[in-house]
Amino acid sequence: MNEKKALLGELSIDDTQRDTSNPLARWIVFATVAVALAVSGWFWFVSAVEPVLVDLVKAKPAVGQEKPRGETVLDASGYVTARRQATVSSKFTGKVTEVFIEEGVHVEANQLLAKLDNSSQLAQYNLIKAQLKASQSRLLEVEVQLKEAELQLTRTVQLSARQLASQSELDQAELLVKRLEARLASLRIDIEVGESSVQVQQQRLDDTEIRAPFAGVVIAKAAQPGEMISPISAGGGFTRTGICTIVDMQSLEIEVDVNESYINRVKSEQLVTATLNSYPDWKIAAKVITIIPTADRNKATVRVRIAFLESDVRILPDMGVKVSFMEARPVAAQVATEFKGVFIPSSAIVTRENENVVYVVKDSRVEIRQISIGLKQGSQRNIRSGVEAGEWVVRKVTPELSEALVDGRQVVAI
Repeated sequence: MNEKKALLGELSIDDTQRDTSNPLARWIVFATVAVALAVSGWFWFVSAVEPVLVDLVKAKPAVGQEKPRGETVLDASGYVTARRQATVSSKFTGKVTEVFIEEGVHVEANQLLAKLDNSSQLAQYNLIKAQLKASQSRLLEVEVQLKEAELQLTRTVQLSARQLASQSELDQAELLVKRLEARLASLRIDIEVGESSVQVQQQRLDDTEIRAPFAGVVIAKAAQPGEMISPISAGGGFTRTGICTIVDMQSLEIEVDVNESYINRVKSEQLVTATLNSYPDWKIAAKVITIIPTADRNKATVRVRIAFLESDVRILPDMGVKVSFMEARPVAAQVATEFKGVFIPSSAIVTRENENVVYVVKDSRVEIRQISIGLKQGSQRNIRSGVEAGEWVVRKVTPELSEALVDGRQVVAI
């Protein structure tokens, strides 16, 4: 028993030998442990809380310049139209043998679109050309005969002067020359007519090749090889009236009907902001071409033609469009502003502690970022710094949502 107590005494800790000379070290250890517990607790809290449902929108790159604009004086709606649009057909009824285009293909002026059966035109062309060659051969023959008759006339005149030829022989020689001259003149006229006929038939032969009247884009293909085509409808649906429809995309413009009560707010050359129904966030610079000087008594409207100031492949015929007629600013205020950074909805921007911030979502977690804002364009705001193009931000931040969204909070897009 005494031996066990002795062993326990040897293993016991002597409190008198504990180092109490450095209390700062103990506080550092306690502080480190406390911070670690706080951080782990915060992460546990963020991960344990139910994710917040948010509506996200992608930041779009800001490109170009803002055109100088004034205040809107009138809004209207209309459609995109093409001033140059043609259904390409043939000049005569014929059978299609080849078609070289498809919908959506860009064609140049005078480009070959299709071919028609030219067998009858080619045969007629060859016949007229052969007839022309025959007339030319007869002309050469008559020219030789005329020269011979003129020589005979010369000899007859000489013989008649020497009383070796009768007056009757002289008269016959003169009549032969005149008859051959008339024959020669007639043949020359026939050759001119034949040459004209060859040109006409050559044109008919060329017309079997259907070509583009101007450069543009094929928006409809109406005929296939083997079908009959005619410049006029033959009825019954068995004869096509065109090969295709071509639109000159450089001739696109806007036509809107303005109520006659407000037409006094529209002027020629007036600046217009157009918005396609397909691209509601895209503002397109335009201007008034002219006001068509007639009114529609049934609708009490006046038609206005508007030109796009810049062409774009996204603008297509028959698209719906809304336009805002602008009141011009003073010249001193018309300064174009270059856009930098990105565009996001104005509703995504929140002011916290006198700083503009947005809620960026990466890997399903929120990042609160300070931003530098630029000019407003419609419902969009230009963000010069703080957000990169392609990043996702919370579209609309309410006061309640702002309190729930903290750095690192997990979110789910709706």
